[in-house]
Amino acid sequence: MAFPPLVDPVAALDEAERTRTARHAVLAGFGELAQRRLAAAHVAVVGAGGLGSPVVLALAAAGVGTITVIDDDLVEASNLQRQVMHRVGDVGAPKVDSAVRIAADLSPTTVVRPVRALLTPDNARELLTGAHVVVDGTDTFETREAVAAACEQLGTPLVWGVVQEFHAQATVFWSAPPAGATPVVLADLYPPDAAREAPSCAQVGVLGALCLQVGSILATEVVKLLTGVGEPLLGRVLVIDALRARTDEVPLRPAERRTDASHPTPGADAAPAASPRRPAAAIPPSSSADASSRSPIPQLTPAQTLAAQRDGAVLLDVREPFETGRGVIPGSVLLPLAQVLADPSRVAAPTVVVVCQAGMRAQRAAAALRDAGVEASVLAGGIDAWSSDIAAVHA
Repeated sequence: MAFPPLVDPVAALDEAERTRTARHAVLAGFGELAQRRLAAAHVAVVGAGGLGSPVVLALAAAGVGTITVIDDDLVEASNLQRQVMHRVGDVGAPKVDSAVRIAADLSPTTVVRPVRALLTPDNARELLTGAHVVVDGTDTFETREAVAAACEQLGTPLVWGVVQEFHAQATVFWSAPPAGATPVVLADLYPPDAAREAPSCAQVGVLGALCLQVGSILATEVVKLLTGVGEPLLGRVLVIDALRARTDEVPLRPAERRTDASHPTPGADAAPAASPRRPAAAIPPSSSADASSRSPIPQLTPAQTLAAQRDGAVLLDVREPFETGRGVIPGSVLLPLAQVLADPSRVAAPTVVVVCQAGMRAQRAAAALRDAGVEASVLAGGIDAWSSDIAAVHA
């Protein structure tokens, strides 16, 4: 669904800016009104690296009035393969300085506010207050959790993307969307701490051109939210496989969450939290029926899982490649969660035991498979439980 615009327009654009943005003015459904909204907008971009670089370039070129860029890093030579905002001459200089220079070269009316600081749970809310939209282009999950927590409390939409190797995801989180839309937050996609052990780009690499593609998608989502044009990615995750030139869309629905003092109402005057609100239940809602009306998904012990495998059940490991690279249960079929959710029919087996690291992602996969007619159960506690119950595993 389309949302109302987030920003009231400025009264007018000057002649130079009207000329510079003339191709926006003739876009059907966009026009000068939307351009004047962009001129009045304030966007915070966290991270001036592989994703932040193309986002800043695109938003400045689009005519966004104010861009706050938050990053504490210096430019390194190894950044230049994908972080297109920086140049060889910038090596050793603060990354945020590149944002100031590049925006001025593209859009003289855009004001860049450089913030050379590491965003943490302690300062996130202060740094992000006042932005109409926040873009997360960071590369550590600790920072992502801090950004998400602050946005949840502020009620600010969070445009979110991640790139690793040849794969990427993009979506929009919003704890306080307009009436009629369902709030979706980071914890609905990644349970707290679920991705803390993800390797860095330095360890596994990243395709530079894919960063530009995803950065452009994130910038487009920002423009749509600010202007009220189009349908944002709230409740949907765009999953990109660059090697196969394939883009899938996965529906994202909220997990059940507590409503207590530890999870303040968005926009309330509360202290920053270190992580997003946590799901209170492991079974997510279904598109075909309410979670409460669905029979419980069987939870198997390691010994029961091994017995099921011996009886012909397929063990489906829905973890990411960086996780399965550290070890799997012998005989498992490896298929990341996003691919299972995008097309459950890819799992061509009548009986499946789903495995993940701790059990949360396996619940989501099992629910999708059961909706598709597969008899699915879950290894309770995931690989963590399997690894700790050596006696049962080898019984």
